[in-house]
Amino acid sequence: MAKRSEQARDDRGVWDIGGGKLDVHELVEVALEREILEEYCTPVLDKQFLGYRDVHRTNPEGQSTHWVALDFAVLVDPAVVTIGEPHKFTDLKWFTLDSIPADSELHSQLPTFFKDHRAELDQIMHTKEL
Repeated sequence: MAKRSEQARDDRGVWDIGGGKLDVHELVEVALEREILEEYCTPVLDKQFLGYRDVHRTNPEGQSTHWVALDFAVLVDPAVVTIGEPHKFTDLKWFTLDSIPADSELHSQLPTFFKDHRAELDQIMHTKEL
């Protein structure tokens, strides 16, 4: 996970798994690989689609938003991972599913992500297969 900086768009100072948006005409899996490379400076070695979530939020300007999160498990080489966007992230740390920080220390959408996908993530992490 990466700790969001004070310059991050929102949810500053909390742990996050990264993410991003699709560019026009960009395929989802291409965007996934681009975002991982931009944020963590590493190629994706393997990936598994976990599902999607409808996300309803209020942005920092007070506007209601609705976006769709496409959730993936991604395999990367931990020896290569580094912060690729230091203006957005200040720290990197590896966590097991049993050592994930408290909800109050996570990006606002991560508790739902872990609730929805914990069993599948646990299976993936123990078999090391995507």
